[in-house]
Amino acid sequence: MFHGDSCLMTNNTTDPRPLYHEALSWTTALVEKVRDDQLTAATPCADFDVRTLLGHLVATVERARVIGEGGDPGTVPLVVTDIPDDGYPDAYRSAADRMWPVWTDDSGLDATVTAPWGTVPGRAAIWGYINETLVHGWDLAVATGQPSETRPELAEAMLAVARHAIPAETRGGHVPFADVVEPQPTAGPTERLANWSGRKSI
Repeated sequence: MFHGDSCLMTNNTTDPRPLYHEALSWTTALVEKVRDDQLTAATPCADFDVRTLLGHLVATVERARVIGEGGDPGTVPLVVTDIPDDGYPDAYRSAADRMWPVWTDDSGLDATVTAPWGTVPGRAAIWGYINETLVHGWDLAVATGQPSETRPELAEAMLAVARHAIPAETRGGHVPFADVVEPQPTAGPTERLANWSGRKSI
């Protein structure tokens, strides 16, 4: 879950929706390639095995929809559990299909919405879910042996925002991220984004 400065990107005119769309497309391709025998495998996110991580990814998109509708994302469980083992790709795509129409109106980017980390402009909520998508996409890729780097420019854009929104000095408590992990010399930008969220390879 993305916590941090409630003023995240409020003074920025960047439209994060194309980046969110790209992040979701990248992660969807990863979800589609998960094998049944990998569902109980561990992931870099200590709270989730692969099956639970997939259910959480679906939940993040459902929460993005509810937020855009002006609702309370807390009404969506942290993990969607009523998905058959072979149903995660369809569930993830369907969640995205339901979510996008909610965010088509440009005015939603500056509307005040309720995110899990506070009251923020809509664009800040979307940045939060880009982070969720890319970091958990990296978790999934590492856990299932898939290529774990998205387009470098996408990960770099998110990392620049994350450095502001999730300061290294404020971890724990209401900011549920582990300490920043020192990146390996060979780490690409997606791995460095995951490292900033306290992740390391398993």
